[in-house]
Amino acid sequence: MLLVKLIIIILLLVIVGSLFSGLFFLVKDDSDGKRTVKALTWRIGLSIAAILIIIIAGVTGLIPVKPTPF
Repeated sequence: MLLVKLIIIILLLVIVGSLFSGLFFLVKDDSDGKRTVKALTWRIGLSIAAILIIIIAGVTGLIPVKPTPF
């Protein structure tokens, strides 16, 4: 359970890093802009992976899912 949470936190940090690298390449890169697209593509892929890990961990019971917020 702790390992899954750690993996999700690391994935979220990498996603934020990829987002900021895309912003950096958008501002500083030349007119070609392939690095910006590559950074944002990585961010989308990592976001999809994080969502899938959360769903699988919730279904298998690795992360406790509370049906109500109370």
